[in-house]
Amino acid sequence: MDYKSNNVKNILHGFFLALALGVAEPSTTLPLIIAHFSSDVTIVGFFTSLLRGGAILVQLFAAFYAQSFRYVMPYLRLVFLARFLSWLGIGVAIYLIGDSNPTLTLLLIALFLFSFSFSAGFGSIYFNEILAKVFTQETRGKSMANRQFFAAIGSILSGIAAGLVLEHFEPPQSYAYLFILSAFLMAFGLLAFATIKEPAKESVQPKEKSFRLFLINAFHLLKEDRRLQLQIITVLLSYSFLFSFAYIILQAKHYIRLSGYMVGGFIVVQMSGAMLGNIIWKKLAPNYKKIMISSFILAISAFVIVLLFKTKTGYLLSFFLLGMAIDGFRIASMNLLFAIAPEKKRPIYIALQNNITSIGLFFAIPGGFILKFLGYNMLYGFTILMLGIGLIFAMQLSEK
Repeated sequence: MDYKSNNVKNILHGFFLALALGVAEPSTTLPLIIAHFSSDVTIVGFFTSLLRGGAILVQLFAAFYAQSFRYVMPYLRLVFLARFLSWLGIGVAIYLIGDSNPTLTLLLIALFLFSFSFSAGFGSIYFNEILAKVFTQETRGKSMANRQFFAAIGSILSGIAAGLVLEHFEPPQSYAYLFILSAFLMAFGLLAFATIKEPAKESVQPKEKSFRLFLINAFHLLKEDRRLQLQIITVLLSYSFLFSFAYIILQAKHYIRLSGYMVGGFIVVQMSGAMLGNIIWKKLAPNYKKIMISSFILAISAFVIVLLFKTKTGYLLSFFLLGMAIDGFRIASMNLLFAIAPEKKRPIYIALQNNITSIGLFFAIPGGFILKFLGYNMLYGFTILMLGIGLIFAMQLSEK
């Protein structure tokens, strides 16, 4: 395979996707957008979870078919089209309806966010299958670090652009402009990845006679493979930062002045941390266990800082460290899985991990209730505890 060409296309996809997704960053702009249409803090957790977690059950269904496919790119292209239209739909809904009917606007945002995330359930299986095909275990980690490095640059540019738009245009029109423009920017990245030449899969798993039989076999596999169990528990616990992540920006409003530029600044700082992190992660690849452990330590440190220091510097440092940690989790979680997954069963391993750990994508919802009834300090303390448990499990992971 042509590493250079595939690496460039992987980078372009990550860069433009990050450029687009930065306008709905779950830790900054998206909570502010939702808070504009509703004052209920638990709604914020619901919407940030929708962005990430609409793809839970569908991944197993996608793997049921994908295990017997020699090629998956044609299906991934359909997923890309659905994601583009969903993202564009959010902007159009806000522009056409907006404040005239806040409830309807929120319902449409929820619908399109779910569609965007739901289609990613299929896309995740196909996308990771292609990555596993076109890169080796060592070059995959390096390419993903490159992808995430340039994605961080895209997010920084997005944060700057979002800050400018939010500062110079009144909401909700400013939110609509961000989504509509970013949808077309996203399309460039989708087109780039869609042109990768996918090799045929040599070892395929015959499809079971029914989806029910597939589920039975998949969970038998999960029951028998202790390495997979440990991997899934660790990755699930790595999502513990989401209990608090969406609410840091809301607390910051009470302690510092949040201008449009400052909101964009938080995104820039977070992505600057991601850039530095990816330089380090690239050097550590293929030692993915060390990357996972380091990411847990960074995430714990971030929440200790935000728990103790309610200052601009404290919030900025917390976002910086979380930027490093989140990208570390991403690189380590899938590459550790590829190391233990047999080729013909790879889609099943991917689906089992993604499906079960997707529960973590909804951690912002219970986080919202902890915040509502117990306050920020208890929320941050609980998050630190869960990340600490995850660190203990990460130390036991297998890399072979």
